[in-house]
Amino acid sequence: MNYNIVEDGDRIILKDIKDFEPKHIFECGQAFRWNREEDESYTTIAYGRVINVKRENRDIILTNTNIEDFKNIWYNYFDLGRDYGEIKSKLSKDPILKEAIGYGEGIRILNQEPFETTISFIISANNQIPRIKKSIDLISQYYGEEIHIEEDIKKEIFSDDNYYGFPTAKVLAKAKPEDLKEKCRVGFRDKRIVETSQIIGNGDLDLDKIFELNRDEGKEILMKLPGVGPKVSDCILLFAFNKDEAFPVDVWVKRVMEHFYLKEDTNVKHIGEHGARIFGSLAGFAQQYLFYYARELGIGK
Repeated sequence: MNYNIVEDGDRIILKDIKDFEPKHIFECGQAFRWNREEDESYTTIAYGRVINVKRENRDIILTNTNIEDFKNIWYNYFDLGRDYGEIKSKLSKDPILKEAIGYGEGIRILNQEPFETTISFIISANNQIPRIKKSIDLISQYYGEEIHIEEDIKKEIFSDDNYYGFPTAKVLAKAKPEDLKEKCRVGFRDKRIVETSQIIGNGDLDLDKIFELNRDEGKEILMKLPGVGPKVSDCILLFAFNKDEAFPVDVWVKRVMEHFYLKEDTNVKHIGEHGARIFGSLAGFAQQYLFYYARELGIGK
């Protein structure tokens, strides 16, 4: 993957970069801490940082960062060490995926912080993206730490007055379920969030060890957490632990798989097994292209 990196004040410019479209990346259901600005750019919060991501012709501009943070955080976060052109070439041998990729060709899978991803997808169960985003923002406001942004940058680029990082497991473990339910609007997920935070915060489950495990082993461990079932565990594995063979099945993926591949109403578990079988080690990437494709076209709605 060839592109040039230019540091320009508080900006990092990725010159002539391919396979990177902010809209596709942030609106494909994998992350929730982003806002779309009036100029079509995206502001996202990750790893205690706030950046604005904007496409200008063939370049991607990251504002409110520097080369050190780019190397230590954003290079991995945006999965810039991976050749998505090669991935798309392999998946395009499937005619359905070839068409799906045409709709979301700029998708990249974000490598997100494990604890935040775990709580985010517990919140995502039987929920809609705007509500998920709101709950995560409220949790961050009530329990996270404010992120400082220089005033001149804030006025020029960012639409919100204040930004907050996601709280640690130890902090969220002390939250009262009723506060999460009433103030952060997490609904029935309140106790699950606190209990999961306590398990992780107390060290009874070391999330970092999942990096060393395969998908099935990681899935078994994650599903011991309150509120983590098959779909949620696959989301966490794909978006936080580099388990590229994970194939989360939500309502959109279920619809597109039934519509194009299975031709009948099928059990979610069997759809996941089918996706893992036909797409193999690239199943997670196929899932993202199919999700975006199904939602854009409203397939099966």
